[in-house]
Amino acid sequence: MIPVEKAIELILKEIELLGLEKIDILSSLGRVAAENIYSNRDIPSFDNSAMDGYAVRFMDIQSASNDNVSVLNVIEDLPAGYTPNRAVNKGEAVRIMTGAPVPQGADTVVMVEDTEKEGDTVKIFRETKQGRNIRRAGEDVKAGELVISRGTPVRPAEIGMMASVGRSFVSVYQVPRVAILSTGDELVDVDGRLNGGKIISSNSYTLISQVKECIAVPIYLGIARDTKEEIKKKLKEGTHADIIISSGGVSVGDYDLVKDVLKEIGADIRFWKVAMRPGQPLAFGVIAGKPIFGLPGNPVSSMVSFEQFIRPSILKMSGFKHIFRPVIDAVLKEDIYQKPGRKRFLRSIVSLEDGKYYVRLTGEQGSGILMSMVRSNGLTIIPEDGAGFKAGEKVRVQLLDRDFELSKEPGYPL
Repeated sequence: MIPVEKAIELILKEIELLGLEKIDILSSLGRVAAENIYSNRDIPSFDNSAMDGYAVRFMDIQSASNDNVSVLNVIEDLPAGYTPNRAVNKGEAVRIMTGAPVPQGADTVVMVEDTEKEGDTVKIFRETKQGRNIRRAGEDVKAGELVISRGTPVRPAEIGMMASVGRSFVSVYQVPRVAILSTGDELVDVDGRLNGGKIISSNSYTLISQVKECIAVPIYLGIARDTKEEIKKKLKEGTHADIIISSGGVSVGDYDLVKDVLKEIGADIRFWKVAMRPGQPLAFGVIAGKPIFGLPGNPVSSMVSFEQFIRPSILKMSGFKHIFRPVIDAVLKEDIYQKPGRKRFLRSIVSLEDGKYYVRLTGEQGSGILMSMVRSNGLTIIPEDGAGFKAGEKVRVQLLDRDFELSKEPGYPL
């Protein structure tokens, strides 16, 4: 049995980046850029108005006020998408819309709220600072500037920037295909009949969903019965994927066959017990250069093990730098007592009150109580040598909500 940190170290040592692929920018959302992207143009490419108003010469509106109104001749209406026909000279103004090019001669835009149109003239009731309300060429991005660095996760802003610089395709890191197998004679699919001691294979659905949440591609291998032949057949099918996951069958019972089958099909088993709860019976190995995980069958154990070991592996393989859930300090709202010896991941509810994080447990913490995961937005971490904590003490909590999924620094934060 090895510590959690050692298990993560051994696993990540085997995880390598996948190759590259070129995809259209709308398909790149959530992926990781595999190239540096430079702008081939100034953005904006010309001086333009930041709002609706009037393009004027500052000297013509200097000292304008309600008691000293500047009256200018309006020589043109200029909507966005068109170029001006005339330059602005002394005593003149151009009615201009947001985004339209600033005409030659004008150096300031007065917002429409400070004006009043009267026939072919406009009254200016307030001085506007020289140069105000004009977006200068290259103000956002200069031609040749690096706008997206290799290794950047692609968000809507990055997609917008790629579109702005005229990139319709981008190179990204490939995402892993993850084979998922559930094992056990007791399992049936979600629509199966629950007679004769059968249970629904919820792990299949949670694992597929956890893989999808990592922007990876799940390949469901189905349910294997408790025979070496069937498990072996299914696992061999999984070797076509980049990562293989099995759920169930890694403990020490007579029907816990996965570990033995892994050895028989040539997997190099690195470990099969981790000093944690839930999730102690966990096998990890490598077969044909591909990582293979044998997760415990209890639903909470399976999900927590995925969070600690498989999620970081998928993200690293996909090119992400920040691969771990963030961990915060939170104040306990209740006493906690746990036997020392293993790192505990207790399902918890984190709240933000008066600028501080507080945490309480979801209730019963059994590894078969899936509602403890449904209710939780974090995992309270009790270290191996920790026996208990009192209400009011601070504990470390791993956040599970998507709102908190980016760590500030790479590296395992526990």
